[in-house]
Amino acid sequence: MNAFYKLVITLCISGISFSQSIDISQIEKESYAGIFKYKEINYPGDSNFDVTYYKLNLTISYSPNYLIGEVTVAARSLNNGLNSVFLDLSNVLTVDSVKADNQSVSGRLSFIHSENKLLIQLPHTFNINESFEIIIFYQGTPVATGLRSFVFDSHNGQPSVWTLSEPYGASDWWPNKDTPADKADSSDVWVTCSSELIGVSNGNLAEVINNGNGTTTFKWKGRYPIANYLISLAISNFTVYEDYFNYSDNDLPAGRQDSMLVIHYIYPEIFENVKPQLDKTIRMLEIFSEIFGPYPFLKEKYGHASFGRGGMEHQTISSMGFFTDGVISHELAHQWFGDKITCKDWQNIWLNEGFATYSEGLYIEKTSGKDAYNSFIDLQMDRAKTAEGSIYVQNINSISEIFNGARSYSKGGVVLHMLRSIVGDSLFVKILQNYLADPRLAYSVATTEDFQSVVESVTVRSFDYFFAEWIYGENYPKYSVDWDYSRSGNNNYKIDLTIEQSVNTFPPFFTMPVQIKISTRSGDTVLTLFNNQQIQKFNFNIKGEPTNFVFDPDNLILKDVFINDPPGLINRFSLEQNYPNPFNSTTKIRFRIANFGFVNLKVYNILGNEIATLVNEEKPAGEYEVEFDMRGGLGLSLPSGTYFYKLQTGDYSEIKKMILLK
Repeated sequence: MNAFYKLVITLCISGISFSQSIDISQIEKESYAGIFKYKEINYPGDSNFDVTYYKLNLTISYSPNYLIGEVTVAARSLNNGLNSVFLDLSNVLTVDSVKADNQSVSGRLSFIHSENKLLIQLPHTFNINESFEIIIFYQGTPVATGLRSFVFDSHNGQPSVWTLSEPYGASDWWPNKDTPADKADSSDVWVTCSSELIGVSNGNLAEVINNGNGTTTFKWKGRYPIANYLISLAISNFTVYEDYFNYSDNDLPAGRQDSMLVIHYIYPEIFENVKPQLDKTIRMLEIFSEIFGPYPFLKEKYGHASFGRGGMEHQTISSMGFFTDGVISHELAHQWFGDKITCKDWQNIWLNEGFATYSEGLYIEKTSGKDAYNSFIDLQMDRAKTAEGSIYVQNINSISEIFNGARSYSKGGVVLHMLRSIVGDSLFVKILQNYLADPRLAYSVATTEDFQSVVESVTVRSFDYFFAEWIYGENYPKYSVDWDYSRSGNNNYKIDLTIEQSVNTFPPFFTMPVQIKISTRSGDTVLTLFNNQQIQKFNFNIKGEPTNFVFDPDNLILKDVFINDPPGLINRFSLEQNYPNPFNSTTKIRFRIANFGFVNLKVYNILGNEIATLVNEEKPAGEYEVEFDMRGGLGLSLPSGTYFYKLQTGDYSEIKKMILLK
């Protein structure tokens, strides 16, 4: 274990925020498919019926590790003449019997349990929209697959049982229609376990029954639609910590508020350390409710349950192994993007993970400012540049392909950053709110085309080019920019600009609006140009002799860029990459300023907090070099990680990234 990962673990345990330097995709869902896989993926379930309700009645014993289950599935036929259905259920579990409508022995149904499918002969033939109900009685010791779907675990010498069913693991521990496309309208989860433990699941805790035999039954009731993989279970000797989220309720008189329970089930040995982080949940709920619209499950709850992985957005109760700002905000954002609206299929997982990743940035922007947001986006762009293939997942048989951190998480998030830059802040927020409120999609499922439709309805513009290249295309644009200028009159200058892109696979080149910023002795000119050719020339006039040229000054596009300045441009502003980089304790930074002025050069951490001021004084035009020594005169003792340095002089501002490795 290297020093960086030791640092990450230390910070997570202590509850200190350092989340943005961590790859959420690795924390949230590391792929164990190659280790635990024992079955072939069968997807997307039986398409002949629509699930309307699940009830899981489970008895969990810890020593020995065993599960006894009774699962009720209510559904309606989608075809005429339906006389059999199949559910997904692991062959490791033994099915004792299947009944219809909770009848006695006469209600027993014929079934075949083979190849992880449970084929059930219905009691009679059902026609379209006719309802039926079946109850499956089964038992066994689940074997974890994928992301470790069902685990008998322990912590600090105490038992812990937990689940993480995404994407294909629900059938490892209960019979269901294993596809995100078919949400149940409602659900119940009844958990019977040792009375020394607490059983936690989705929705509201309706009843707790002491059975008088050393066991307790916890009855959880969920009345919002839910995808099968979001149904969860967590059992342990939790410390229970309650708080309340106050919100405006349209059903109450004006000015009145209601409150929702925010409840945390935490391993006792870490509770005191993570409590300050848990207390941030209310503020996160306020921020996301303001941006996205009301929290989707106000009539139930939100909270966290400790478990043995990184993080998972189980509906109303996220399972958590880390409690940094990034992980908490990411899983909370999933309640809107992933739980309220769920990707219809795993090819469109970016609608879950890209949106939750970008929401981390929105939280940072709201709490720490735009510079911190920009630092977060810079980091996501660095990761996104390593992505291979399209954001639309081509191979959903591979769990690591579905949950590819560079592609589904970082690049998906950067796509939203770029969309925001094109449409503007107010329309972007309206897009998110309209998407979440769309009656076709709310509490249901969506595809990329559904989201694109909302974007186009809000903006009244076509975004075919944008989604075709960024979701279904691969890689990112690599620009080569040549520019020159010539005098065309009294203080007027003609600009000749050529933008060329390297040939890509698909698309062959990227169509995007691009910003350029030209600094002159008379001020700055910022233009937005629509670049829709492999090689494209632009000509325009500006006031004042140019002193500097910046392509995409606000870093709105995922890109690489090389700028070829005119030979005569000597006095210009520039900030060079520090050297060496990465560095161990000491590095040098060079910069050039075009004219006399006040110069500010500062170093920031990944959260946008100021670390050091290297220059803060007036300087004449020229080239300069300063040393950043985190050991010496600055009195710094910084951990390994990503840092940023920013040069500000007059209207010129530029930020670059540097890496400290100790």
